[in-house]
Amino acid sequence: MLSIQHLLSDTLHYFFPKHCEGCGSDLIYNNQLLCLRCTSQLPYTGFEDIPNNPIQHLFAGRVAVKAASSCFYFAKGHLVQHLIHQLKYKGNAAIGRHLGALMGKAILNSPYFGHIDYLLPLPLTAVKEFRRGYNQAAIICEGMSDVMNAPVLLHNLCKATHTETQTKKHRAERWDNVSGSFVIKNPALLHGKHVLIVDDVITTGATLEACAQVLSGIPGINISVATLATASK
Repeated sequence: MLSIQHLLSDTLHYFFPKHCEGCGSDLIYNNQLLCLRCTSQLPYTGFEDIPNNPIQHLFAGRVAVKAASSCFYFAKGHLVQHLIHQLKYKGNAAIGRHLGALMGKAILNSPYFGHIDYLLPLPLTAVKEFRRGYNQAAIICEGMSDVMNAPVLLHNLCKATHTETQTKKHRAERWDNVSGSFVIKNPALLHGKHVLIVDDVITTGATLEACAQVLSGIPGINISVATLATASK
């Protein structure tokens, strides 16, 4: 026999249906954002459990990174691209937190990342963050923090200068574009800490490398990197 709570939930869903953020289906209940079909189709990489994975290779010989991973594969026209587009350009912070929580669970179970002292969202310039309404990397970190019990550290790592879009630039051009654009306001706060730099998508890794290079001068620091998605296979 259906409980009154279930009956009320079904009635509300009938009149005010919730739709899956992935496919638009109304086969979704309560606080879910993705239907079971979309959830099952998320293309996990499993990189957090693979030493010397393709994301780790991007930083090899360039900057010391303890661990590196991307949670999902990214392909044009597919589910992950759609969800990240919703986060970055449609004001859908909820899906960013949801995906961040999924990435946080994966990293929490990894044998390679270890204890994380701070989550550091890759910063935007103040102007770009104002125009977008938030930093999408910070939103992802909020979801990760909920499951990892690691605090999000804002406004210590900053992007001091405006840079051109990285789209259509090759790796050398990307590095020249972002080199020297990051600053740390309070380096002492990160002495001896393990920090995890977080972003949405990684391509060549030049921006994250520039960020890690600045952090690497802090005594005793350990640096790891995680992004929601990668086009690498």
